[in-house]
Order: sequence, then structure tokens, then C-alpha cells
Amino acid sequence: MSFWNFLKTPVTDNPVSLYLLRALSAGKLKSCFCYILLCIPLFSIAQTNADNNANTPVPLQTTRVSGVVVDAATGTPLPFVAIRFGTSKYGGNSDGEGKFSLSAPGAFSTIIVSYMGFQSLTKAINPGQNNSGLQLRLQASHTQLKEVKVTSGKKQKYRNKGNPAVEVIQRVIDHKPENRMESADYLQNEQYERINLSFVDIPSALINNRFFRMYKFMLDTIQKDGRQQVLLPAYFSEKISQNYYRKQPTKSIKILKAEKEVNIVKFIDTSGLAIYLNRLYGNSIDIYTNNIFILSNQFLSPISDHSPDFYKFFITDTIQTSTGKLIELSYTPRNKGDLLFEGKLLVTMDGKYAVQSCEMDINRQININFVRTLNIRLDFQQVPGGRYFLRKSDVKADFGILRNKGFGVIGDRTVVFSNQVLNSPMPDAFYEGKSVQVLPNSQHPDTAYWKNTRPDTLSDHQTKVYGRVARLESMKQFKRATWIANTFVGGYANWGPVQLGPIGAIYSFNSQEGSRFQVGGRTTPNFNQHIYLEGYGAYGIRDGRYKYNLNTYYSFNKVPFYRYPNDYIKLSILSDVDVPGQNFSINNQQAALASFHTGKTDYWLYSKIFKADYVKEFENHFSFDLGFKNWDQQAAGTLVYQYNDPANTIVNHLVTSEVQLGLRFAPHEQLLQGTMYRRTIHSRFPIINLQINQAVKGVLNSSYKYTTLGANIYKRFYMSQLGYADITLVGGYLKGKVPFPLLSISPANQSLAYDPDAYNQMTYLEFVSDHYAGVNFTQSFNGFFLNKIPLIEHLKWREYLSAKILYGGLRDENNPMYSTGLYQFPVGTGGANGTYALGNKPYIEGGVGIGNIFKVLRVDLIRRFNYLDHPGVSQYGVKFSVGLDF
Repeated sequence: MSFWNFLKTPVTDNPVSLYLLRALSAGKLKSCFCYILLCIPLFSIAQTNADNNANTPVPLQTTRVSGVVVDAATGTPLPFVAIRFGTSKYGGNSDGEGKFSLSAPGAFSTIIVSYMGFQSLTKAINPGQNNSGLQLRLQASHTQLKEVKVTSGKKQKYRNKGNPAVEVIQRVIDHKPENRMESADYLQNEQYERINLSFVDIPSALINNRFFRMYKFMLDTIQKDGRQQVLLPAYFSEKISQNYYRKQPTKSIKILKAEKEVNIVKFIDTSGLAIYLNRLYGNSIDIYTNNIFILSNQFLSPISDHSPDFYKFFITDTIQTSTGKLIELSYTPRNKGDLLFEGKLLVTMDGKYAVQSCEMDINRQININFVRTLNIRLDFQQVPGGRYFLRKSDVKADFGILRNKGFGVIGDRTVVFSNQVLNSPMPDAFYEGKSVQVLPNSQHPDTAYWKNTRPDTLSDHQTKVYGRVARLESMKQFKRATWIANTFVGGYANWGPVQLGPIGAIYSFNSQEGSRFQVGGRTTPNFNQHIYLEGYGAYGIRDGRYKYNLNTYYSFNKVPFYRYPNDYIKLSILSDVDVPGQNFSINNQQAALASFHTGKTDYWLYSKIFKADYVKEFENHFSFDLGFKNWDQQAAGTLVYQYNDPANTIVNHLVTSEVQLGLRFAPHEQLLQGTMYRRTIHSRFPIINLQINQAVKGVLNSSYKYTTLGANIYKRFYMSQLGYADITLVGGYLKGKVPFPLLSISPANQSLAYDPDAYNQMTYLEFVSDHYAGVNFTQSFNGFFLNKIPLIEHLKWREYLSAKILYGGLRDENNPMYSTGLYQFPVGTGGANGTYALGNKPYIEGGVGIGNIFKVLRVDLIRRFNYLDHPGVSQYGVKFSVGLDF
């Protein structure tokens, strides 16, 4: 190298230049001058030798390698695996199907294969020859990422300042907007999606059971944690979709072209299962977002805007590929209990600082339940223009009650993007179409179709799933077992075109009815796809009264009333008992009545309701419910309806007729649809409800005319590592003069179970108002603080804060103390609560809670701050709730 060429060499590639740069920065100018004088003769000699050698031809050998890289356990090809000739700078990557073909000048005797999540492999080859047909089998790495420690005489504390790894991450963060797929003005691609769910580590006692022998053909084995384990496939699905994206104005369209699904756990509703699994394994894992939703939680991305505050970063390798240099970064959480990942990133060093691939795992100390392992692998592919867009997403998870062993569930979700087309817009009219579309005949059961179409290779046991499940579903024994399981899990027993249930409501107990027995049922689409019937009959031993509920639905779109989207007319008639003010539902379930209560619960109400509704739900999740309701109320227990006249006239029946309009808007809503209910999957989007009721006097013996308006707005705010906050705003107004049963009765909760939508230290029928506004707030920290307290951190508890404030009032015209022709408020005597108008000061209660106790229990201590002089109230209360959650 000549002295002039030496000076032209980039400083970061020249060790001598680096030495001089460091010396100059340290103020050692004299040392630098002496060093240069000593090196000039050496450069001259080197240049002379180089010139002489340049005239002497040296024969060069070329070493070539080709073949495929696969997972040793499953045989699945591994894309974008780094392959290097020995310790040289020559190397490359396998393609999207795991195939590779590389060559380099020189006689190399080994190749080194490295891939995140797998053990490195060194393979001997024939130097200077063509080594073809190689199959490189990589073993999965199950070791956790260990923290890198640097020692030099005394213990070094990890710091962000001056850390070259943090400097690289900061450049990745700075370049995020230009590297995201959404940075393109227009984007099209084809998406292949596969979800696989299997039972693993099945007890030998069950496998060898006489009952199970007939199902042994379903079993398979896999290599897991270095040992053979028995595998029973439970759910397998494949989908192929075409995606279209427009940046301005933003619009995404997904067109489902083909899908196929098998499910042996039919007692779990398939419609709900598919959506839940997508949510569980991450609908759309985007490392460029600040937070990644997976396992029903929000994890901080390793390249989030504030990731250096929560992660430790280390440079662990540099890799030279045919497309340029990559730098490998390892990262680990600063606190092991927080919702953070650990793993590695490969970042391009071409000035774009794009992520070429990444691995995200979780450690064993993380505050997540029932998850043994989680591994996320993202691989990106360079597209025209130099950007790296996501090509493949692979999520694997292992679930189980016990942390390290025993029966469990393993699953994976693989998504492959292909045929990327940039900045090729469709006609404007195309983007006016629906966001989710399904092509006709998208159900493709043909095995040959999937073999020729899917861009990814199935493992050996995956290829056998379809045939095995088809054989299983033809067995009478399996159909019988599925019926039994579906009855207990789904709540209804199928009986031809009729379902009997709900099973859980057969028996319950409350202070008014004593022991209550109930039988019911409903029809299914097998009975009629337009007409659906539903109802129950019940009898209380103590009150000796029969109750019933009969509903008839006519579905215009042939969708059952418990499925989305609804488009039906409903006629219903009900005669039953309930607690006043508890949002009596025409589809009443007795679970609340069967629970234990604090204080006296002597206020009861017998109701006869006739109702007609038209319900319509649109694909954008806007819906309306237009109906007519005639309600006949009869007070029961210690509750009495009586006028505030001198004779204290008793009212046996309070009858009203209302025209009702309910509006609901839940943008981007996702639903879990079961056989008995639908539940909204929490997201960052609000849910808005508006209810307008107009009572008409004189219609079907109606005694009053009034108008009520009520609104409810709910939103979940995600706060990354600080968890999330649920905030609900409520408000209402009544116009007209009415007795207290028709006022707004504040929802109370005297049960021992915590109710997030009710006032947990308020007694039933305690407060009434004709105008009100309130806010309900709950903050879940997901263990962020408890995870950092010694000893307690190992319990993996989670902390909660709650507060509820209700403002309201009662105009004089609706207050029996100031206006005649109204009902007297119930009076609190003998420890029983009375009824009061909400005064000038708001009702306030707050609480602190600890959850995830034994992974299922939450305990809340609730304090009531005012109106403590009311009979039967308590300032403090303890509430419990039980539920399974990750």
C-alpha cells in the first residue's frame, strides 16, 4: 500500500488510522509525528514489493458451495442464513427457500453457518473445488441470552453514554420512518399465513388408555429440548391473501383468496378461536412500532424510541455479505420482570440502518403466565430502492401450567410476504372498496392447490394433519366425545337443530326466589337460517312463581343473533325477577343473583316486558337498535311503590311504553365470538354508545311521558411499560316528571365480586338522579413496580389503581320532598339502605388492588370517601375477581 493510498483509506477500515486518531484525540501529537516518520520507509518498501509482485501472475483457486439450510428438528428450510468461508470476509446468505450458492477466490476448507436462534455450524468442505448438494442442518439453541460483562481491574457498570451499540441503535431509531413498509406511497404483496396448534408432552397414562387407543394414529413425535416428545395436532389453518396499501389517504385492503382449516377441539368455538390465536401470536408484528402486541400484552420493541432506557445493547459480531456489511447487536432487558424481549438484531451498515433480521425471545423471569417459551423471528428482504421489507414472520410459543414440564400446548404462526410491488397504484375507485374482502369459492380443500401455491414448506407432521383429521372426524366415537365436551364448555347441548341450555343457569339461589331451577334452549341454523327461537322457563321455590323468556328472531342475512354482523328483527316477551337499577337485560342470566352479597339485598322487582327490535350492524362496526318496549314493574321484597299523597297510596303496577334508539360505534373492532356471547378484544380505539328513549303516555296502559338521553364512551390507553388505563365517561339527562323507578338508578354492587362498571361500595337503589356525569378509571401497571421489589418480584403480582366519580342531581319536580304525584323514596331502617338524590357533592370511591395471585386471583381494597351517613353503608370493602390471563 502506498502512503497516498494509506491516507485515502477510510479511517474506520484502517487500524493505523484508528491508532493515530485515538492518539490525536488524547493530545499525543509528538508520538504521532514520530510514528509517521518510522512508518514512511515501511510503506515505500511495501509499495516496491507490491509493484514487483504485481508483475508475477499467481494462480488463484475458487471454492464453490451450494445446497440448502434446514432446521434439524423439523426439516423446514431456513431463509437468509449467514454463510461464511472460514474466517474470511467472503460469504453470503441463503435465499427465501433456504437454498444457497456461493463462491470465493481461494482454497477454503470450512464454511461457518450462523443463524439467530440456532447453534452455529462449522462444515468441512473440499478446498478449491465445487461442493454441491450440501444439506446444512442447524440445531435450535435453547440457551438464554446472557448479559455481556466487561471487566478491567474493577467492575464496569453498563452505560448508554459512549456505548457504540447504543449509538447504532439510535441510528436505527432515527431511520425508522424511511425503513417502514408504510413509507411507500403504494404497496402490494401476497400474504401466506399458517397457524399450527398442538398438544405436547401428553401423559403416557392417557396414551396407553384403552379409550385413547383408537386415536393413536393422530399422534406424532417431535424433537424438543433435546428429547423426543409426543405430539397431538389440535388446530391447523392456512390462508392466502392479496394486500393493497395506500399511504395518502391511508387505506388498507385485504382480499382473502384461499383458506383451509381443520380443528379437532370443536368444543372451542372455531370462529372465536381463529381470531384469538391471531391476537395471541401477534396479528401484525412490526418491529418498527414502539410497542408490539402479542400474548394479549404490549411489549416494548427493541428499537422503540426509548428502548435504550429499558434495554442493554451489545455489539456481538460483524458479518460481510454480498450486499454489504451487517452488524449483529444483542440486547437484554434492564429488568427481567418487565414486558421486554431479549435477542439479537442484524442491522445494515449501508447508511440506511435497516433491520435485516431479528430474534425476540422472553426470559423465564418475565411477568407472563403459562408461557414456557416464546420466540419471534423476523426476516426482511431487500426490495428495489434499497429498503428492507418484511418477508417472513415466524412466532413460536410453548404454553403450560407448569413452568418447565408436563402437558402443554405448542403453536406457531408463520406469515410469508411475496411478490412485493412498490408504487404501482390501483385505480382510485378500487380503494373505495371494503377493507376486508373474501373472494367467492375461497374455501380450497384441494391438497394439490396448496402444494403448488404455498410459498413455504410444511414440516413432516404438518403435511399429515389434513388427512389424519379427516379420518378422525368420520369416527362415531370422536363425534360423541366432541358433543360431550361442547356441552360443558360451550354451555349448550346440541340436539339436532336445537340446543338445550345454558347449562350454567339450571340452578341458582337468591334471597327472593330461594332455590331457582331453569331450563331453556334455542334453535340453530340447521332448523332455519332465517328464523331463530330462544327462551327459558324457571321456577323459584321460595316465591312460588314461574318465570319465562321467549324470543323470536328473523335474520335477514342468515346469521345467528349471537354472530357478527347482526341484521334481524326480534320479538320478545319476558316475565322474571331482578334487582332494580341493575340494567335489566331481556336475555337475563342468573349468575349475579347466585353470588354472595354484603349487607341486605331486599329490594326486588318483578317485571313483564314486551319488546320489538330491529338490529343492524355494519362492517365498519357502526350499529343501531331501533325498538319498542312495554314494561310492567311490580315491587317485591321490602321495596314498595307508594305515592307521596296523604293516603300513601300503594302502586301495584308501574307501566311504561318507550320507543328506543341505541347507537354504537366501535372502529376497527375485533370480536371473540362464543356460543353464548361476544366479547370485544381490547384495542386503542374507543367504543361509543348513545341511547335515546322516548316514553309515550296512554299506549298499552303507559302512565308517563318523558325523554331520556344516555351516553357512554370507553377507551383503553396503552402506556407501554406502565401498563394500560381504562377510562369510561358516562352521562345522562331525563326530561319530564317521573317517579324514582324511572329515574337514572346508579349501578351498585353489593356482591363480593369486583365489578369494573359499577360502584362497588354503593348499595342497591341508593342513588337516583335525572341528570348525571361521571368517570371510571382503572390503571393496570402489569407488575411494573412490584417486579422491582426484592422477594416480592418472584411472586409476579400485578398492581391496580381505580377511581370512580359520579356527579349528578335531581330537579325539584322529580324530588318527592318538593313535588306531589311522585313515589316516596324507600327509607333506610334496620340496617337496610334507603334511596337518596345525588346531591351537590359527587359520589367518590377509589381502590388499590393486587392481581395475578396464584395466577388467577385479584383482590381489591375499595374505599368510599363520602355519603358515609347513609344506613347500611361501609367505608371500606374487599372485592375479589377470578380469571385466567397471560
